[in-house]
Amino acid sequence: MLLLGLLVLHFALMVSDLSGLPWFINVSESQGPGTALQPFSFNCSSSTASLELLSVQPPTTFFNPPSLTRWQGSYVGKVTLSSSARLNALEVNHYELQLQFTCGNQVMRGPLSVDVQRDPSRVRCAGRFASPAGETIQVLETITPGARLYTLLLPGLELQGAQMSIISAQDPPHFPGPFSINEQGWLRAPPQGLKGQAQKVFQLRISVSLRQGQSCQGMVTVKVLPAPSSQVSFLQHAQNITIPDNLDPGREVFHVQARGSDVRYEILSPVPSPFYSIGRADGVIRTTASLELARAPDAAVTRLQVKAFERLQPWAGAKLDLTVIVQGANHWPPRCFPALLVTQIPETAPVGMVLRTLDCTDPDAADTILDYQLWFHSPLSPASLRLRDSVLEVNATLDCDAPGACMQLAASILVLDGGQPQMTTEVPVLVMVTPVNEFSPACVPQTFRVREDAGPHTLLGSVVGTDLDYPHNSIEYYVSGGPATFAVDRLSGEVQLLGPLDYEQQRLYRLAVLLIDHGQDQDPTYHRSGSCTITIEVEDVNDQAPECEPPFQELTIYPPPGRSVEVTKMSCQIPQEPQRLAFSYSIVRGNSQRRFSLQGAVLMHNGPVLGLPWPEQPRTYELLIRVADKGPSSPHLSTTATIIVHLIPWRASTVATSTHRTTMRVSSTMTPLLVTSTEVVWQPESWFVVVLTATGVLVLLALSWSLSKLTQGLTQVLQAPSKPAQALRLNSIQGADGSFEGFMEAQRMELPQAPNGIMSLHFDGRTQDSSQTLLRMGPQLNSGFPATTKHLPPAFS
Repeated sequence: MLLLGLLVLHFALMVSDLSGLPWFINVSESQGPGTALQPFSFNCSSSTASLELLSVQPPTTFFNPPSLTRWQGSYVGKVTLSSSARLNALEVNHYELQLQFTCGNQVMRGPLSVDVQRDPSRVRCAGRFASPAGETIQVLETITPGARLYTLLLPGLELQGAQMSIISAQDPPHFPGPFSINEQGWLRAPPQGLKGQAQKVFQLRISVSLRQGQSCQGMVTVKVLPAPSSQVSFLQHAQNITIPDNLDPGREVFHVQARGSDVRYEILSPVPSPFYSIGRADGVIRTTASLELARAPDAAVTRLQVKAFERLQPWAGAKLDLTVIVQGANHWPPRCFPALLVTQIPETAPVGMVLRTLDCTDPDAADTILDYQLWFHSPLSPASLRLRDSVLEVNATLDCDAPGACMQLAASILVLDGGQPQMTTEVPVLVMVTPVNEFSPACVPQTFRVREDAGPHTLLGSVVGTDLDYPHNSIEYYVSGGPATFAVDRLSGEVQLLGPLDYEQQRLYRLAVLLIDHGQDQDPTYHRSGSCTITIEVEDVNDQAPECEPPFQELTIYPPPGRSVEVTKMSCQIPQEPQRLAFSYSIVRGNSQRRFSLQGAVLMHNGPVLGLPWPEQPRTYELLIRVADKGPSSPHLSTTATIIVHLIPWRASTVATSTHRTTMRVSSTMTPLLVTSTEVVWQPESWFVVVLTATGVLVLLALSWSLSKLTQGLTQVLQAPSKPAQALRLNSIQGADGSFEGFMEAQRMELPQAPNGIMSLHFDGRTQDSSQTLLRMGPQLNSGFPATTKHLPPAFS
């Protein structure tokens, strides 16, 4: 106990905290489960502390979680071997345990190295050989007589002169001959061979003894199989493997693979293998000991012979020779100047332009040839940069005219040396590509159409500018000169209407649009410009109503019975658009008894319909005529004209045709009006008047006789004369017997006067009536006077 206390105190003084790690502990391979390793102490004033085992390399379950106890103000940690611990220095002679000690809020970590020492005095019958079932091997019946079938490997026996012998009976009826085993543990086949012993099983109990009286026993079962029916072959060929000397035990060296069914692997030579082992199932060759050449110079070159065989047919195997070369480790990576490469170039940089040359050296060997590789971090970089040895150059034409192409080119230059393990230095590369304004903006000439009645701020269209420089929409639009009727939005290029349009005044406009780019060069003050012409066509809109000249007419006509007479022809046009001559005419008011009709612009008086009486008294018609424009334009505008027609029934003693025309205009300033009345009279010869009068009397008598017969027929039908019929007879008699004076007197009594509203616009009441003028001209007609023209005095307001 005193010795243990001194040992604990010694470790407490040596290792006061984890800053002194790593620790080294040696343990004999003869130590079994439950064995406690050397304790170690921690200085910690906290009342709460813990010790954890984080990991073990190579991985194993041989070590229990550490324990921690408080002793005299310190904490003592201890690690014990678990129940599965089977230490074997020939398999693994070094373990590294990663520990974590927690003292209050402080956490410390460090390694604990455990070296497994060989025990020369230990005789071990371990593994399946010492198990109740023993070791089972399979051999072909065609094996060479006396060939080595199996090697019994017991650690340490080769140095102590162990004696091995088969102690089980080998009766001749059951054995073709005796199996044998020598001091090296080689089990050999019987001298007679195993031919014909297929499917037989031979159990051999083997005893191992030393001179000191130590001994152990185990069982080896030999199963004889028929000749192989399958072929096992390696996928690799014999080769050399180079590894550094700083590999830890348990690290993978090489992976062999063979073709076959349920293949297993083993190392045939050297046996035992001091530095390497192979996974029986996966074929992975791993290190079993430290390969540091300063401590183990024999590890420099190791020639391994590996066998692959099928688990159920171990005789069907193949061999592979491997040479493992251990080299001194490469400790320092290359050093480069500059360690970070940052540069800036314009997008117009030529191909082959040198960006930078790296200066790199290898601290391990000055004459080492370094390898340079360029790795890219973005998909756009590989086509932009290239590396010639240590020189970085522009590889392709740079272009900033695509989205995201002109931000930056990120890459890395990897510098590799030729050591083992190969060391690498990474030099980050950042190349900023700056934009250059290379192209001028442009736009395509366009034509916009707009109605002349479009209101202000009407959008006519957009000027679409293009620029190959990025960003493509960095264009401003301006109108270079031109009318102020239109404007172009500076940012969007939209063309808007600002003022009124008049198709009749100007039908075509041309605007020169100036385009200026911005923000497309490293220099924000550098701009490029372009231009194009925009044509604006004004579409005609029907916005002018027709006008008639004159707008008011007063006419006197003497139409003969049974014929249509042209009253007047209207003259209408649109002063602002004299080319438009298509109009529609319609009588909208005053056409009683359908006496008038229109043939285009001509007003016609229609003769009476058959069966209707011809008017005997003068009448006045006030016609309102609507004149509308025609054609595809919309809307259709119209105006009205007033025509007053004085109708004088025709008599034989009157003129054949007589028109009395009075034209009236309405003016803003009342000016004197000159009214001209023209009367045309007929003056025939005296004999012609007598003949015409006699013929008229005969015609009237015939008509009277016909009317009387018609009256009698109606009387018989209706049995009582109606008032309209009596009036008809009365009118007929009066028409036949009346004199010219009676007719003129009736005309003076029944002729309607012109409307007061219309006459008041042009006359003061002193103008003579047309009927009175006709009465005054009666004696002249009878006496045969020529036609006269009277100039009536003008009226003043």
